[in-house]
Parts: sequence; structure tokens; C-alpha cells
Amino acid sequence: MGGDDDSKKVFTLADVSQHNTPKDCWLIIDGKVYDVTKFLEDHPGGDEVLLSATGKDATDDFEDVGHSSSARAMMDELYVGEIDTATIPTKKTYVAPKQPHYNQDKTPEFIIKVLQFLVPLLILGLAVGIRVYTKAPSA
Repeated sequence: MGGDDDSKKVFTLADVSQHNTPKDCWLIIDGKVYDVTKFLEDHPGGDEVLLSATGKDATDDFEDVGHSSSARAMMDELYVGEIDTATIPTKKTYVAPKQPHYNQDKTPEFIIKVLQFLVPLLILGLAVGIRVYTKAPSA
């Protein structure tokens, strides 16, 4: 998908980012730089799709759509050079925020708390029951 010229022009991300208008539109796909200006009007997805992909590595956007082999062959005509990969920021991977360790087996703690509440109530109930049933009937 690249040109056959041995003296490939190498662009930085800043260089390519300056070409972001309908009259001058460049894209970075698979480490190669393409001038898609003359293709903006003919692009099946519309010019906004291409313009929104300027100033960044558009490889994922390009691959997600699933372009045909003829579209990939057409890219050879639009090739203008290579991108200096050192100027493209690395992709950040999502790191989940740290959360406190969750102890799923809290059964012993729960049982202790329930018993601390219920045992005194049972003793009180038992004491009241004994008092009521052992009280001599009044005459």
C-alpha cells in the first residue's frame, strides 16, 4: 500500500495534523501518510468521516469499517510518505481504580453480631417466662 520510492518522505504527527481541512486533508493509516483531499467528495461515508480522523492515527477507524480490497488499492494513489512513529502518542490502557479488598466470606462476623443481639434477648425472654409461670396464683 505504499509507494515504491526508496527515499520515502517521513512526517511527524505535527506535520500531518496541519492538514485537517476540506482543501487539504491527510490521514495516518498503518504508519503511512495519505493525502485524501481529492477523495473527500467521493468517499462513500462522506467527507466528515475523513476529516474527523485527521491529526491522529486513523488505523483503528479505517480497520473498524472493513474496507474493500479496491479501497485499499486506491490508497496507493494517495500515499505521500511515512509517519515518524516516535511522534505518535502511545495508547493508554485502562487501569481500573483500586478498590478495597472485599471479603466475601463474612459469615463468622455476621453470626457473632446476630448472637450478640439475640442471646441477651433470649435470656431476658426466658427470665420473664420463668417468672410468669412460676408465680404463685393470687387468691
